[in-house]
Amino acid sequence: MSVTDKQFLNPEKWVSLHADYLFNYTISRLNDRDLAKDLVQDTFFSALKAKDNFKGESSERTWLIAILKRKIVDYYRKINSIKGKAEVRMSFYAEGEREGEWLEERAPTDWSGEIEKKIENEELAIVLEKCIESLPEKYAMVFRMKTVHQIETEDICNELEITSTNFWVIIHRARTQLRKCMEENWFKI
Repeated sequence: MSVTDKQFLNPEKWVSLHADYLFNYTISRLNDRDLAKDLVQDTFFSALKAKDNFKGESSERTWLIAILKRKIVDYYRKINSIKGKAEVRMSFYAEGEREGEWLEERAPTDWSGEIEKKIENEELAIVLEKCIESLPEKYAMVFRMKTVHQIETEDICNELEITSTNFWVIIHRARTQLRKCMEENWFKI
């Protein structure tokens, strides 16, 4: 990589060009304005320290987002780790001989990555809904009635005026198409 390729990085303009975008990206994942500002600032600082490692294979913003994503993941890991729990202490005693003592056992319990799972589940739900919407209308209707609303097969057949055999063919085809769609749009991500 030549020196001229590194001209794509322009740290003097990072704040004006990327700060708002990075902040909005962060706030949508953390919902804490002060923390979002801190993480964006940390991102700029880390990027400045690592600017010599920039290879020019992506845009400046993409590179900064990659650093920011690691900062967000590190934040969640920290609050979910034993070390993180030790750092999040709560003052339990307001007065008396134990006033101001920190009780580590009062720290939040381990979430075991619940936040990451929730984000992943929300993203999965979005992809699944898009896949269901791509099904033929009747397939989507039958699939939702059976799987989402858990309506009895006989009731679905009566309501849609289809035979039980037709119902099972539709369900099979819907599931097959959904599996293919999910494999293409979720599992290969």
